[in-house]
Amino acid sequence: MWGRFMSALNTRIVLGGAAVDLMAFDPAVELIVERGKNHGEKPLAVASVNLDHIKHFGTNGPWAKILTDSEAGLRPRAGLRGQVNWLSLLDGAPLVTQARRLTGEKWPRLAGSDLIGPLLGEAVEREVRVGFLGGSPETHGLLKRQMRETRPDLVVAGWWAPPRAALSDSIASTAIAREIANARVDILVVGLGKPRQELWIAEYGSLTGAGALLAFGAVVDFLAGRVVRAPHWVSEHGMEWAWRFALEPKRLARRYLIDGPPAYARVRFERPLIVQQPWAS
Repeated sequence: MWGRFMSALNTRIVLGGAAVDLMAFDPAVELIVERGKNHGEKPLAVASVNLDHIKHFGTNGPWAKILTDSEAGLRPRAGLRGQVNWLSLLDGAPLVTQARRLTGEKWPRLAGSDLIGPLLGEAVEREVRVGFLGGSPETHGLLKRQMRETRPDLVVAGWWAPPRAALSDSIASTAIAREIANARVDILVVGLGKPRQELWIAEYGSLTGAGALLAFGAVVDFLAGRVVRAPHWVSEHGMEWAWRFALEPKRLARRYLIDGPPAYARVRFERPLIVQQPWAS
């Protein structure tokens, strides 16, 4: 099943200590939908690599190498099962620029908020069942209304908005994963925020039965209309962070003003690497 994706999947780089898989937009959408429709031995977990990701999963981050260990099928750390294959996509202007410096090629920014529309469109066309984990019941109510109006043919297998305490409890999280499996979800959109969403997927993703799990952060809020996306020209100029900061200054001040600069320094000045993806050989 992986054969036709090999040319798009054989370039993995390491920036700031975090793995990044370089792909064009359409092959990324096709791969995710394909894995959702035709489940592999291990589910495909998709992460967006930006400076916030580098902070958590890059050099000296509290969960450094956890996602890479899962990708490589090695013995997982901190109790994580390592039963998912991670696809880590470029998300963030500094990483896009550094990838171009390293490879000499121009790579697109593949933010979850950009991918989700085409992914849901393909899910409708190919009868792929989608589920949503994360966000509040109020946000889910808004999103259900949006889906009825904009994507009435989308099959949503289930909505889960558990309290934060449940996501930190192994028994409760296992029960949630079993519910998702019973609902026969093919693609699970996981919007729990970094690093919780990636850690939850690494620990419980294989129990959900989903073929693809998307660690897409605030995408549920975007879809529900609770958060307004930056205009295209803002994103094109690498200033979406400033747009989001202006909308939510209290929540995002630490991420952008305190944690962001050290993460940027790691991306810009640490020695980058080009490696082969361990599950694409």
